[in-house]
Order: sequence, then structure tokens, then C-alpha cells
Amino acid sequence: ATIDKVKPAASLDRKKENAPGDSTPAIAAQTFTFRELAAATKNFKAECLLGEGGFGRVYKGRLENSGQVVAVKQLDRNGLQGNREFLVEVLMLSLLHHPNLVNLIGYCADGDQRLLVYEFMPLGCLEDHLHDIPPEKAPLDWNTRMKIAAGAAMGLEYLHDKANPPVIYRDFKSSNILLDNNFHPKLSDFGLAKLGPVGDKTHVSTRVMGTYGYCAPEYAMTGQLTLKSDVYSFGVVLLELITGRKAIDNSRPAGEHNLVAWARPLFKDRRKFPSMSDPLLQGRYPMRGLYQALAVAAMCLQEQAATRPLIADVVTALNYLASQTYDPGVHPLSNSRLTPPSSREKRE
Repeated sequence: ATIDKVKPAASLDRKKENAPGDSTPAIAAQTFTFRELAAATKNFKAECLLGEGGFGRVYKGRLENSGQVVAVKQLDRNGLQGNREFLVEVLMLSLLHHPNLVNLIGYCADGDQRLLVYEFMPLGCLEDHLHDIPPEKAPLDWNTRMKIAAGAAMGLEYLHDKANPPVIYRDFKSSNILLDNNFHPKLSDFGLAKLGPVGDKTHVSTRVMGTYGYCAPEYAMTGQLTLKSDVYSFGVVLLELITGRKAIDNSRPAGEHNLVAWARPLFKDRRKFPSMSDPLLQGRYPMRGLYQALAVAAMCLQEQAATRPLIADVVTALNYLASQTYDPGVHPLSNSRLTPPSSREKRE
């Protein structure tokens, strides 16, 4: 029964991108045996473990036949839910191709084993470059942050506007944005993605499955999922990039646990904008760029879904911001010393 639910994905075609007469692109993913993937990961050795997600563990591996370095996701075998996520992921990533989506190389469905094989992303996930960074690691500079925001927005735009039917990503967060060499961002983890509304329907109703702190209010409350739910989640990640704060951080003072709740009143007063910038930037950002980036985040985070922008408009704004490179040598430091130093700054 679970397979029936995801069957429509097999007819996903790419608007404007198919060759003439090619209505359904072939599924390009390779199949691997469990033995091949065990060999690639040294039998799923602890030293190869990259991380653990909601659906299982991810290992770094090297394919024996090609020598290619890959990431192998081993799904938990507890029940149908994981199986459905596995099918969604294989179908979505086999049929959708874009420079800002992680590339699925193949999968394994031997017996009850369910594994996915992706290109390896050497710089890990965005979350690890923004939060709890060790003192010896350089924080992301302003230009890199804007480049990551623009690339991630382009990945989302492809899903919303180029895929047919549209794909609602549903779990847009900083830990799902992976970074290739040169901090080139790619969206990963499509197990929760949903085919969007078809025809004149505006939303899809579903069980709420996103991540607390990133979920749009209307989705969290009613389960009504629209493309604008993703735009809200994008706004949360953009705010993380600008402020260096986590979406939810219970170690902060009362009133600052929830990033959006903390930011909302500050959005109303432009004079407070400099105090919102990540202290680790140490004032090295263009003041106009900061104002514009916060304005985009505020638009994405509006309570009413209808008033949020379309992702295509967000892409236009962020591509502009990413093109305005900031040179600390030319520009004086922005005065962001309006706030007492945070614990992160004191550490430096």
C-alpha cells in the first residue's frame, strides 16, 4: 500500500527541461548489493560514521569498483514509515536533477536492508558551520553566507517551479543543506518531500512532519502544506545565516529560545538590525546588505502564508545580494557593537 501512495512521483517530469517526446525520464540510480556497501564503508565501521538523522545513520564510504567517495545512508528498519521515506527519496532524487540538489548515485534494497548512496559532500552541513563552532575554525564570512542562501533558494525554486507536479520539500533546515567544495550548497534528505497540489487546489493536507522551529504556523496548526510553508522555513534558515543563532536554543535567555519569536519585534525597528547580526562576523558586512537580507527574511516569515513571497522572487533578491561582494579592506567595519558580547564572542 505504501508504494501506491508514492506512485505519482514516477511520472514527475521536468517542465521545460525534457527532450522532445521524452515524457518520463528514466530512473538513473544504480542498484547496489548490501555486500558492496558494507565493503565501501568497512562494514559500517564507527570511524566511517558521518552522522545520524531521523531515518538512520550516514557513513562515508569508497566504492570499490570506481574508487568514488560516497555517503551511504542506512535507514532504520523499524517499519513501513522508513520504507515509504526510502521510496520517496529514491523516486524524487532519481527524477529531479539540479546543481543545488544532492545527487543520488544509487540505492540498495536487499532483503529488509534499505540504503541510499549519495555523492559525498566534503564540507558537511550548514548547521555545523554556523553553530557551536570550535574556536580554531573560522566562521563563515558574509559573502559565503549570501552565496549559500542564494544557492539553497535556487534548489527550492527548482522543486517549486520546475518540477511537475511541484515538490514541497517540507523539511528545509540548516542541517539539510549540505556543502560541497567552495561552500556550494545542495539540499538533501527528500524522505519527507510531498508532491504539491495539482490543478486549482492550493494546499495538501498531511500529518505534521517537519522540524520544530522551522515549521510555518499554518502547517504546524492545521497540517495544511503549501509551497509557502517551504518559504517560511527558508526564512528561518536565512535568519540563522544572518544572526548565527539556532532556530531553537534553550540555552539562551528567556524570550530568546525561539529565533523567529526573538526576531519578530526587532524586524519592526530598522535601528535594531545591526544588533541582529552574528557577533562572529565582527561587523564585517555591508550595512545595506544586512538591511536587505533581514527584509527578505522578514517577508518570508510573515504569519499569513499568502503575503510571503514566491521563492522565485526570493532567488532574485538573494542572487543580487550574493553578487554584491563585501570587501572588508575597502568598507569600514559596520558598527554592530550595540549589544553586549555574547558567550561565543567572549570565547574568542
